[in-house]
Amino acid sequence: MASSSGLDHVGVCSRDAAALWGAYERLGFTLTPLARQSRGDQPLGTANRCAMLRRGYIELLAVVDPALPDNGLGALLDGFEGARILALGMADSEGNLARLRRAGLEIPGISPLSRPVEPGGPTARFERLPLPDAPEGRVQLVRHLTPEAIWQPRWMEHPNTATELRAAIIVADRPAESAARLSRLSGLALEPDPAGGFALPLPDGARVRVLDPDTAAALFPGLTPPALPAVVAMVLGVAELDRARRALSGVMHLETPAGLMVPQAEAAGCAVIFAP
Repeated sequence: MASSSGLDHVGVCSRDAAALWGAYERLGFTLTPLARQSRGDQPLGTANRCAMLRRGYIELLAVVDPALPDNGLGALLDGFEGARILALGMADSEGNLARLRRAGLEIPGISPLSRPVEPGGPTARFERLPLPDAPEGRVQLVRHLTPEAIWQPRWMEHPNTATELRAAIIVADRPAESAARLSRLSGLALEPDPAGGFALPLPDGARVRVLDPDTAAALFPGLTPPALPAVVAMVLGVAELDRARRALSGVMHLETPAGLMVPQAEAAGCAVIFAP
Protein backbone atom coordinates (compact mmCIF):
# COMPACT_ATOMS: atom_id res chain seq x y z
CA MET A 1 0.00 0.00 0.00
CA ALA A 2 1.23 3.49 -0.83
CA SER A 3 2.58 5.46 2.12
CA SER A 4 5.10 8.16 2.99
CA SER A 5 8.74 7.51 2.17
CA GLY A 6 10.35 9.90 4.67
CA LEU A 7 10.70 13.41 6.08
CA ASP A 8 11.06 15.56 2.98
CA HIS A 9 11.31 19.08 4.38
CA VAL A 10 10.29 21.66 6.93
CA GLY A 11 9.22 25.02 5.55
CA VAL A 12 9.96 28.19 7.52
CA CYS A 13 7.85 31.07 6.24
CA SER A 14 7.89 34.85 6.51
CA ARG A 15 6.78 38.08 4.89
CA ASP A 16 10.32 39.44 5.32
CA ALA A 17 12.38 37.53 2.78
CA ALA A 18 15.70 39.24 3.52
CA ALA A 19 15.43 38.65 7.27
CA LEU A 20 14.44 35.01 6.77
CA TRP A 21 17.25 34.15 4.39
CA GLY A 22 19.80 36.17 6.33
CA ALA A 23 18.95 34.33 9.55
CA TYR A 24 19.76 30.94 8.05
CA GLU A 25 22.93 32.14 6.38
CA ARG A 26 24.06 33.29 9.85
CA LEU A 27 23.42 29.75 11.09
CA GLY A 28 26.02 28.47 8.65
CA PHE A 29 23.88 27.26 5.76
CA THR A 30 24.69 27.52 2.07
CA LEU A 31 21.39 28.51 0.45
CA THR A 32 20.16 27.87 -3.06
CA PRO A 33 19.53 30.87 -5.34
CA LEU A 34 16.24 32.74 -5.04
CA ALA A 35 13.53 30.86 -6.93
CA ARG A 36 10.12 32.31 -7.82
CA GLN A 37 7.30 29.78 -7.69
CA SER A 38 4.43 29.05 -10.04
CA ARG A 39 1.36 26.82 -10.06
CA GLY A 40 1.10 25.35 -13.52
CA ASP A 41 1.41 28.36 -15.85
CA GLN A 42 0.34 30.85 -13.17
CA PRO A 43 3.13 32.91 -11.55
CA LEU A 44 2.91 33.20 -7.78
CA GLY A 45 4.00 36.00 -5.49
CA THR A 46 6.16 33.66 -3.42
CA ALA A 47 9.82 32.70 -3.62
CA ASN A 48 12.11 30.43 -1.70
CA ARG A 49 15.68 29.63 -0.99
CA CYS A 50 16.58 26.26 0.47
CA ALA A 51 19.21 24.62 2.62
CA MET A 52 19.66 21.30 0.84
CA LEU A 53 20.87 18.38 2.94
CA ARG A 54 21.94 14.92 1.93
CA ARG A 55 18.65 13.74 3.38
CA GLY A 56 15.80 16.21 3.37
CA TYR A 57 16.03 19.98 3.29
CA ILE A 58 14.83 23.24 4.83
CA GLU A 59 12.62 25.44 2.69
CA LEU A 60 12.74 29.17 3.43
CA LEU A 61 9.59 30.55 1.82
CA ALA A 62 8.51 34.19 1.67
CA VAL A 63 5.93 36.44 0.06
CA VAL A 64 7.85 38.66 -2.36
CA ASP A 65 5.00 40.15 -4.44
CA PRO A 66 1.74 40.69 -2.51
CA ALA A 67 -0.02 41.66 -5.75
CA LEU A 68 0.16 38.08 -7.07
CA PRO A 69 -1.57 34.93 -5.78
CA ASP A 70 0.38 33.37 -2.93
CA ASN A 71 -0.97 29.79 -2.95
CA GLY A 72 -2.39 30.27 0.56
CA LEU A 73 0.85 31.41 2.16
CA GLY A 74 -0.57 34.76 3.24
CA ALA A 75 -3.37 33.05 5.14
CA LEU A 76 -0.83 30.88 6.95
CA LEU A 77 1.23 33.93 7.87
CA ASP A 78 -1.85 35.70 9.22
CA GLY A 79 -1.64 33.14 12.03
CA PHE A 80 2.08 33.43 12.73
CA GLU A 81 5.44 33.31 10.99
CA GLY A 82 7.77 30.37 11.48
CA ALA A 83 7.59 26.68 10.58
CA ARG A 84 4.29 26.59 8.71
CA ILE A 85 5.06 23.68 6.36
CA LEU A 86 5.71 20.02 7.15
CA ALA A 87 6.22 17.84 4.08
CA LEU A 88 6.54 14.07 4.09
CA GLY A 89 7.94 12.40 1.00
CA MET A 90 6.10 10.00 -1.28
CA ALA A 91 6.98 7.99 -4.37
CA ASP A 92 3.45 7.24 -5.61
CA SER A 93 1.12 10.23 -5.90
CA GLU A 94 -1.82 8.36 -7.43
CA GLY A 95 -1.58 5.51 -4.95
CA ASN A 96 -1.47 7.85 -1.97
CA LEU A 97 -4.36 9.92 -3.33
CA ALA A 98 -6.47 6.77 -3.62
CA ARG A 99 -5.49 5.67 -0.10
CA LEU A 100 -6.37 9.04 1.42
CA ARG A 101 -9.72 9.14 -0.36
CA ARG A 102 -10.51 5.64 0.91
CA ALA A 103 -9.76 6.97 4.39
CA GLY A 104 -12.44 9.62 3.90
CA LEU A 105 -10.25 12.67 3.25
CA GLU A 106 -11.69 15.12 0.75
CA ILE A 107 -8.67 15.80 -1.43
CA PRO A 108 -9.58 17.27 -4.83
CA GLY A 109 -6.55 15.87 -6.58
CA ILE A 110 -2.81 16.08 -7.03
CA SER A 111 -1.56 19.67 -6.84
CA PRO A 112 1.35 20.53 -9.18
CA LEU A 113 4.01 23.05 -8.24
CA SER A 114 7.13 24.19 -10.06
CA ARG A 115 9.94 26.70 -9.76
CA PRO A 116 13.16 27.47 -11.61
CA VAL A 117 16.17 26.30 -9.65
CA GLU A 118 18.21 29.34 -10.70
CA PRO A 119 18.12 31.90 -13.53
CA GLY A 120 18.67 30.05 -16.78
CA GLY A 121 18.71 26.71 -14.96
CA PRO A 122 16.38 23.72 -14.89
CA THR A 123 12.85 23.80 -13.50
CA ALA A 124 12.09 21.78 -10.39
CA ARG A 125 8.69 20.10 -10.49
CA PHE A 126 6.70 18.60 -7.65
CA GLU A 127 3.37 16.95 -6.89
CA ARG A 128 1.61 17.66 -3.59
CA LEU A 129 -1.18 16.07 -1.58
CA PRO A 130 -2.09 18.52 1.20
CA LEU A 131 -3.92 17.41 4.34
CA PRO A 132 -7.13 19.46 4.38
CA ASP A 133 -7.61 21.94 7.23
CA ALA A 134 -4.63 20.80 9.28
CA PRO A 135 -4.32 23.13 12.29
CA GLU A 136 -0.55 22.57 12.34
CA GLY A 137 -0.19 24.45 9.05
CA ARG A 138 0.49 23.18 5.54
CA VAL A 139 0.98 19.48 6.20
CA GLN A 140 1.39 17.49 3.01
CA LEU A 141 2.84 14.64 1.05
CA VAL A 142 5.22 15.68 -1.72
CA ARG A 143 6.76 13.86 -4.65
CA HIS A 144 9.83 15.25 -6.41
CA LEU A 145 9.61 14.76 -10.16
CA THR A 146 13.07 16.31 -10.74
CA PRO A 147 15.14 15.59 -7.60
CA GLU A 148 18.42 15.98 -9.47
CA ALA A 149 17.56 19.63 -10.13
CA ILE A 150 17.66 20.66 -6.47
CA TRP A 151 19.88 18.08 -4.75
CA GLN A 152 23.09 19.37 -6.31
CA PRO A 153 26.43 18.79 -4.54
CA ARG A 154 27.34 22.49 -4.64
CA TRP A 155 24.37 23.26 -2.37
CA MET A 156 24.83 20.42 0.11
CA GLU A 157 28.07 21.53 1.75
CA HIS A 158 27.47 23.80 4.75
CA PRO A 159 29.89 25.49 7.17
CA ASN A 160 27.81 24.02 10.01
CA THR A 161 28.26 20.50 8.48
CA ALA A 162 24.51 19.73 8.56
CA THR A 163 23.80 16.56 6.58
CA GLU A 164 20.28 15.40 7.36
CA LEU A 165 16.85 16.46 8.53
CA ARG A 166 16.51 14.08 11.44
CA ALA A 167 13.26 15.14 13.11
CA ALA A 168 10.46 17.68 13.18
CA ILE A 169 8.95 18.62 16.53
CA ILE A 170 5.26 19.41 16.89
CA VAL A 171 3.91 20.79 20.16
CA ALA A 172 0.21 20.15 20.68
CA ASP A 173 -2.34 20.56 23.43
CA ARG A 174 -3.94 17.33 22.16
CA PRO A 175 -0.95 15.27 21.00
CA ALA A 176 -3.03 12.20 20.21
CA GLU A 177 -5.13 14.14 17.70
CA SER A 178 -2.14 15.69 15.92
CA ALA A 179 -0.34 12.36 15.83
CA ALA A 180 -3.41 10.61 14.42
CA ARG A 181 -3.61 13.16 11.59
CA LEU A 182 0.02 12.47 10.69
CA SER A 183 -0.53 8.73 10.76
CA ARG A 184 -3.56 9.07 8.52
CA LEU A 185 -1.70 11.26 6.02
CA SER A 186 1.43 9.12 5.95
CA GLY A 187 -0.19 5.69 6.06
CA LEU A 188 2.31 4.74 8.78
CA ALA A 189 1.92 3.56 12.37
CA LEU A 190 2.67 5.68 15.43
CA GLU A 191 4.72 4.63 18.41
CA PRO A 192 5.12 6.09 21.91
CA ASP A 193 7.78 8.80 22.14
CA PRO A 194 10.37 7.95 24.82
CA ALA A 195 9.88 11.36 26.44
CA GLY A 196 6.08 11.15 26.35
CA GLY A 197 3.68 11.86 23.54
CA PHE A 198 3.94 10.20 20.16
CA ALA A 199 6.44 9.61 17.38
CA LEU A 200 5.92 8.86 13.71
CA PRO A 201 8.95 6.86 12.55
CA LEU A 202 9.56 7.18 8.83
CA PRO A 203 11.19 4.76 6.37
CA ASP A 204 14.21 7.02 5.79
CA GLY A 205 15.14 6.93 9.50
CA ALA A 206 13.74 10.35 10.36
CA ARG A 207 10.74 10.93 12.61
CA VAL A 208 8.12 13.44 13.59
CA ARG A 209 7.69 13.87 17.35
CA VAL A 210 4.40 15.15 18.78
CA LEU A 211 4.80 16.43 22.33
CA ASP A 212 2.72 18.30 24.88
CA PRO A 213 3.99 21.75 25.93
CA ASP A 214 5.49 20.64 29.26
CA THR A 215 7.42 17.75 27.72
CA ALA A 216 8.71 19.94 24.90
CA ALA A 217 9.84 22.66 27.31
CA ALA A 218 11.72 20.11 29.42
CA LEU A 219 13.56 18.74 26.38
CA PHE A 220 14.16 22.05 24.60
CA PRO A 221 14.65 24.95 27.05
CA GLY A 222 12.80 28.12 26.16
CA LEU A 223 10.71 26.55 23.41
CA THR A 224 7.52 28.61 23.10
CA PRO A 225 4.77 27.49 20.71
CA PRO A 226 3.21 30.47 18.90
CA ALA A 227 -0.02 28.45 18.73
CA LEU A 228 -1.20 24.95 19.54
CA PRO A 229 -0.67 22.73 17.67
CA ALA A 230 2.39 23.96 15.76
CA VAL A 231 5.68 22.80 14.28
CA VAL A 232 8.18 24.56 16.53
CA ALA A 233 11.59 22.92 16.01
CA MET A 234 13.68 20.71 13.78
CA VAL A 235 16.62 18.46 14.56
CA LEU A 236 19.50 18.30 12.08
CA GLY A 237 22.27 15.74 12.07
CA VAL A 238 25.74 17.21 11.61
CA ALA A 239 28.99 15.60 10.52
CA GLU A 240 31.16 17.55 13.00
CA LEU A 241 29.62 19.12 16.10
CA ASP A 242 32.70 21.26 16.80
CA ARG A 243 32.50 22.82 13.34
CA ALA A 244 28.80 23.45 13.86
CA ARG A 245 29.64 25.16 17.15
CA ARG A 246 32.17 27.38 15.39
CA ALA A 247 29.66 28.24 12.67
CA LEU A 248 27.26 29.37 15.40
CA SER A 249 29.83 31.43 17.28
CA GLY A 250 28.09 34.70 16.39
CA VAL A 251 24.58 33.42 17.10
CA MET A 252 22.92 32.92 20.47
CA HIS A 253 22.60 29.18 21.12
CA LEU A 254 22.32 26.74 24.01
CA GLU A 255 24.22 23.56 24.80
CA THR A 256 21.51 20.97 25.54
CA PRO A 257 21.47 17.17 25.87
CA ALA A 258 19.78 17.08 22.46
CA GLY A 259 22.54 19.14 20.81
CA LEU A 260 23.29 22.77 20.01
CA MET A 261 19.95 24.55 20.12
CA VAL A 262 19.36 27.82 18.28
CA PRO A 263 16.21 29.38 19.79
CA GLN A 264 13.22 30.43 17.76
CA ALA A 265 14.07 34.13 17.87
CA GLU A 266 17.38 33.50 16.07
CA ALA A 267 15.94 31.19 13.41
CA ALA A 268 12.85 32.98 12.07
CA GLY A 269 10.45 31.36 14.50
CA CYS A 270 11.59 27.71 14.33
CA ALA A 271 14.17 26.40 16.79
CA VAL A 272 17.02 24.47 15.17
CA ILE A 273 18.88 21.74 17.05
CA PHE A 274 22.23 20.59 15.63
CA ALA A 275 22.83 17.03 16.84
CA PRO A 276 25.85 14.75 16.48
